[in-house]
Amino acid sequence: MASLEVRRSPHRSRRELEVRSPRRDKYSVLLPTYNERENLPLIVWLLVKSFSESGINYEIIIIDDGSPDGTRDVAEQLQKIYGSDRILLKPREKKLGLGTAYIHGMKHATGNYIIIMDADLSHHPKFIPEFIRKQKEGNFDIVSGTRYKGNGGVYGWDLKRKIISCPGWSLLRLSDPPILTSWDYSRGANFLTQILLRPGASDLTGSFRLYRKEVLEKLIEKCVSKGYVFQMEMIVRARQLNYTIGEVPISFVDRVYGESKLGGNEIVSFLKGLLTLFATT
Repeated sequence: MASLEVRRSPHRSRRELEVRSPRRDKYSVLLPTYNERENLPLIVWLLVKSFSESGINYEIIIIDDGSPDGTRDVAEQLQKIYGSDRILLKPREKKLGLGTAYIHGMKHATGNYIIIMDADLSHHPKFIPEFIRKQKEGNFDIVSGTRYKGNGGVYGWDLKRKIISCPGWSLLRLSDPPILTSWDYSRGANFLTQILLRPGASDLTGSFRLYRKEVLEKLIEKCVSKGYVFQMEMIVRARQLNYTIGEVPISFVDRVYGESKLGGNEIVSFLKGLLTLFATT
């Protein structure tokens, strides 16, 4: 009996090509904002430029927490410029925390990947295509931007400020009242977290990341922290759940417009959160 050889047609159906093509992936950027009137038009323009030049399907979800400086009005103008299919406005009446902002934004996200980043121009969208390539190469659940590996770093600081912002020096600066910047806080927080939790990732306090949507949903479900410690707990919980994490070196740039949202309450909250994680993980 003659054997039959089944050959796959070289001409795939349009539906099959659409399913297999990486262009079918969609990336939803969550941009929590509070008093970012000056920065928002620039970060949105850079995002649109990066996505358009790379041929990436995207949407930008702006979650403004009742900014008194008119950030919401600016967001509405940007929506008119770029279209409501690209710019989604999902404002809230007041500041309710970073974690809840992500939950609120994800309810409206139609992408299968979520990108979180700061709206203050500290994170440049030019790194997003690198995040996507990294994720595809390693099939990672999470890709995190890191300031502490490869050619990653911080810019907008002179040598003196970089030296005194190192964790050891910050802890020893007791002779004068300390003026803690967001970079002081970030490096010090990362240093303490690495010692106590050994999470296996180099940048715990960064907020420039790419997640599979279902992974971010699961992590937020597990996390209990609020504010800045939320980012750290996300990575710790990801390791607990055996999610894979890739890293891309990034340049962190000190904000040009506006003031840092970091204050004494956030530092106290971080220390409490760190001790809680140390005791429970």
